[in-house]
Amino acid sequence: MPRFVGLDFGTTNSAISVAAPDGTVRLATFQEDGRLSETFRSILYFFHPLDRDSGGRFVAAGPAAIESYLKADIRGRLIQSLKSFLATRSFSQTVLYKSFYKLEDLIGLIIRELKSVAENQFGSLEASVVVGRPVRFLGAQNREDDEFAIDRLKRAVLQAGFQEIYFEHEPVAAAYRYEQELDHDELVLIADFGGGTSDFSLLHLGPSVRNGKQGEREILGTDGVAIAGNDFDSKLIRHLVAPELGLGGQYLSHKKLLPVPSSLFKELERWHYLSFLKTKQTMDMLNRIKLEALEPQKIENLIHVINEDLGFKLYRSIEHTKVELSETQTNIFKFVDSPIRIENGVTRSEFESWIGPYIGEMSSCIDRLLEKSHIHATDVDSVFMTGGSSFVPAVRNLFAAKFGASKLKGGGELTSVAEGLGLRAVSLFS
Repeated sequence: MPRFVGLDFGTTNSAISVAAPDGTVRLATFQEDGRLSETFRSILYFFHPLDRDSGGRFVAAGPAAIESYLKADIRGRLIQSLKSFLATRSFSQTVLYKSFYKLEDLIGLIIRELKSVAENQFGSLEASVVVGRPVRFLGAQNREDDEFAIDRLKRAVLQAGFQEIYFEHEPVAAAYRYEQELDHDELVLIADFGGGTSDFSLLHLGPSVRNGKQGEREILGTDGVAIAGNDFDSKLIRHLVAPELGLGGQYLSHKKLLPVPSSLFKELERWHYLSFLKTKQTMDMLNRIKLEALEPQKIENLIHVINEDLGFKLYRSIEHTKVELSETQTNIFKFVDSPIRIENGVTRSEFESWIGPYIGEMSSCIDRLLEKSHIHATDVDSVFMTGGSSFVPAVRNLFAAKFGASKLKGGGELTSVAEGLGLRAVSLFS
């Protein structure tokens, strides 16, 4: 029996689905922290084998990368959020243990592992695949940048062993998943919140559409913003972590009191950029600042975070706090890695004030989409929200205010795009 494949390669998490000709969709599962997960962290970890003299190197992907990173006595290189660089022409390649890797090579390693796990669970897959793509790639300034990103992603998918590749917008893929639940026609706004972008699409969905032209859905309008979960995380880092690592501090230089350079913390806010600070020039500067800093321990803490590659560990603490603030009004952010110990209280209202400008940009994007599609908010029958940030109360409140709380729908927030891509594969390739 044919096994049609949908691939959702995400900034933070990825997923792969396998669909049967009758539309039954199954998701590959992965072992993570002693439990089964339907998502796969989009992470690579490069490290030396125990025999350092062998000259070899190992690479692990997804949960295995996280496990290897956390257990390593000697730190390797943790590579993450690769999708966010697809439209960045300046990131062409990197050197890892004296070997050159193009961006598509690194992404291909992740996708190859996803495919391998799926084949171990379901058997040999078709050579055709439907791959999700954002409405607008992070960093893309024009159509040429967008096509550049698509070309790189296509080359990565080819490296993983697929031969026929079709790209579908991620919110449209989510629409295929939501439509399975409908026994009537609706005008639906799909809101897809990823790690790097938030995408919105308006579509007619329902039985009459399913029974129409094979496989096609009429997209009335689509738009997106380069704002999503990573941006929310960056605000928590800025307010809860960075001050404990020297932000806002001062040091003496030639008898003048100077501020600790705030530029250092721009990289810290994008936790997957932390390794960019690990250069001789930056580390020499930090060691000089520490000698004359009014609060030297904070600079020492920053040096420790960089030297020990603690970006992922920081992220997990931030993610926990963000999730807790979606369920409660207050939380205590905690991060401990000796000599660092950070404990800061935070309220949901504080968090919402920090991300307020981002919510405003999302609001403007939705208004723009409605206007150019010549659709009034009252004409929208439902709003299907998918992606991790769809749980954030400030995000939900935005859509409730525009469309009405009763119209908000959800389900499979972390996997609906992958499931929809599998359904799209059936309609395209069967």
